[in-house]
Amino acid sequence: MPKARIIKIISNQYTIQDGQRISVAAVRGKQRLKFKPAVGDLVEYEDKDDQTIIMNVLPRMNHLLRPFVANVDQALIVTSMKDPDYSGHLLNRLIFLSLLANIRPRIVVTKSDMMDEESRKKIEEDLRWYEKAGYDVFYSHPGSDDELLEEILKDKVSVLCGQSGAGKSSLLNRLDPNFHLRTQEISKALGRGRHTTRHCELHPVAGGLVADTPGFSSLDFTRLDVSDLDSRIPDFEQYIGECRFADCRHLKEPGCAVKEALQEGRINPSIYEDYYQILTEADLKKKQY
Repeated sequence: MPKARIIKIISNQYTIQDGQRISVAAVRGKQRLKFKPAVGDLVEYEDKDDQTIIMNVLPRMNHLLRPFVANVDQALIVTSMKDPDYSGHLLNRLIFLSLLANIRPRIVVTKSDMMDEESRKKIEEDLRWYEKAGYDVFYSHPGSDDELLEEILKDKVSVLCGQSGAGKSSLLNRLDPNFHLRTQEISKALGRGRHTTRHCELHPVAGGLVADTPGFSSLDFTRLDVSDLDSRIPDFEQYIGECRFADCRHLKEPGCAVKEALQEGRINPSIYEDYYQILTEADLKKKQY
């Protein structure tokens, strides 16, 4: 049975792609009741009586709830230096959401060309914490060489996330000028003055697929299982297992290797601060129930 990827869902119409073939399919009734398909899902399909039918949804590597997209290779966290102003705490939380979904976070910094030298250097100094911990950090602005970004998008399924106005659309337009033309056509077809995402869709960009979505629309961690967040954070990786207690959560326990590294300036303090806050919020939520 041939396989394809769902690249767009509008109502009960599923656009699937198998190589160069793109077709609109319906979902077999039993399959629809059993499992809600998502954009990015890999499926098995059949052609029957001039209609394409999705017969099965294959097991997922991972998925996000908001946006509802599956089998994501990486999250490009678009972080602007200005308008909106740089926020390390928002960056941390988007990193954590990616890690909890088993998605590799990569940081893309925009609008550095709009900053004075002193302000830019201050933000770059903060971003060096992330580079030191092993995160990929890219800088992109009009006229920049985005060859490395193009390379990491190739053959990958990516989501872009970040604050509104951080430059996600501008980034995609720089990486692939055809993206702007396609979205303009969509806007005209839908009767809108500008492109506003109402559904999740995978667009071809720089040899890969990118989810055309506002990104993560919720930063609420209270419904997520954060019990193993510490083991997912690259900043903590080399210290996990070195604590006095095997079940150390790195909050108030004595003999904690993570807190010791923090005090000695070996861990990004803002990453730890947000980790601490998220686990504290989760504990408070449990007590309320």
